[in-house]
Amino acid sequence: MWARVVEVMLACWLAVSPFIFRHGSRTELWVSDLGCAAIVMTLALASFWRPMRYAHGGIAVVAIWLVAFGYFRCGSPPPAAAQNDILTGLLLLMFAIVPNDASQPPTPWRRARERAIAGDLGAASIQRPASDS
Repeated sequence: MWARVVEVMLACWLAVSPFIFRHGSRTELWVSDLGCAAIVMTLALASFWRPMRYAHGGIAVVAIWLVAFGYFRCGSPPPAAAQNDILTGLLLLMFAIVPNDASQPPTPWRRARERAIAGDLGAASIQRPASDS
C-alpha cells in the first residue's frame, strides 16, 4: 500500500501548488489542480478499503488529464504551474499502476507458504505412541 501513501502525498502537493506557483486569476488552473487533488486523495484513500481496492486505477485517468491539460492548455514555453501539472501527472500515472500488495510476495507463493505452515502444524499435533522400552 506504499504507492497509495505516495499518491496521497502527491494529492497534497497538488492542493498546495496553486498557492506556490501563484495561479492568480486563472480560474481553470485553480479548478484543475484542486479538483484533481480531491479526486486523487479520495481514490487513493478508498483503495485502502478492501471492496474498493482497485479504485486507484481511476488515478490513471486523472494523471492523463493533468499531463494533457498542462501540455495543451498553456502556451510555449509552458509556465511553472503547467510543468508542475505535467510532472505530477506522470508521477501519478507511474504509481497508479503499482498494485496494492506490491510489497508482498506473489499470491501463489503466499498460498504455498500457508500450506507448508499448516502441514508443519498438522504434523506436530500428531501424537506418537509411547514406545515400550
